[in-house]
Amino acid sequence: MPQMSPLMWFNLFIMFSMIMIMINQIMFFSFNIEKFKTFKKTKKTYQMNWKW
Repeated sequence: MPQMSPLMWFNLFIMFSMIMIMINQIMFFSFNIEKFKTFKKTKKTYQMNWKW
């Protein structure tokens, strides 16, 4: 079984890295932000009375 040269390992690493970057970009840009705009941002504030 022949061994891979270091340059081939580097090419394989570059190829998988580019695939990972492209998949991450596709997932990022295909994310639908509209469904989160429907939620109201309600910030809960608690009234604290400090008794010293």
